[in-house]
Amino acid sequence: MFSLSAVSKSYNGQKVLPAMDLTIGEGKTIVLVGPSGCGKSTLLRLLLGLVEPDTGTVHFREQEMAGNAVLNLRHQIGYVIQDGGLFPHLSARQNVTLLASYLGWSQDRVNARVLELRELTHLPADALDRYPVQLSGGQQQRVALMRALMLDPAVLLLDEPLGALDPLIRAELQRDLREIFRSLGKTVVLVTHDIGEAAYLADEVVLLKQGVVIQRGTIGDLLHRPADPFVTEFISAQRNPLDEVTA
Repeated sequence: MFSLSAVSKSYNGQKVLPAMDLTIGEGKTIVLVGPSGCGKSTLLRLLLGLVEPDTGTVHFREQEMAGNAVLNLRHQIGYVIQDGGLFPHLSARQNVTLLASYLGWSQDRVNARVLELRELTHLPADALDRYPVQLSGGQQQRVALMRALMLDPAVLLLDEPLGALDPLIRAELQRDLREIFRSLGKTVVLVTHDIGEAAYLADEVVLLKQGVVIQRGTIGDLLHRPADPFVTEFISAQRNPLDEVTA
């Protein structure tokens, strides 16, 4: 699905990612974890083609994510950010259908897809005609997820989608996300700093430190077969959330 070869990225002379090789296959939920500033979000933006690598190449479905190909490739990728990124002057429905309308979908096709996604994400029907400011944080993220899934993309990228929510809403959305990921069977790459959330959602966890992959594997691998002392240190700092998940 994705292949990164010798990819590096710097900002203002600060190296965020050194030369990285990484492959992401199809049909799995991969969760990127690590401390703030470790390169998680930069890596996600490279996958989407929002930023270009300083060196190396990013390929999606064997096509390089570069130049004129980027826009068309992005139509095969859904993207959700922490605060939803909804346009405040558009209703929830307009946010969800914006790109489909631009691409010339018929109204019947648009309506059918919106109904399908609303049921999938458990969004109340009356929320579709509200503006983002009139929606709760959880509803905004459900609308953002609908928008990301509108074109039925091959892969879904989520950058700390639940980070700004209160614990009860976050737990509810975690349950819904896991159900959605499993029912759709799509490739998912999700960024979080929360190892408990990673354990709950991931088929595979990738732990980063200063732009370097320290360990990649199941949560059991990280817990019981740490590849580096940093793995144990990172998990121990968040041990309480894991107790419930792994009990």
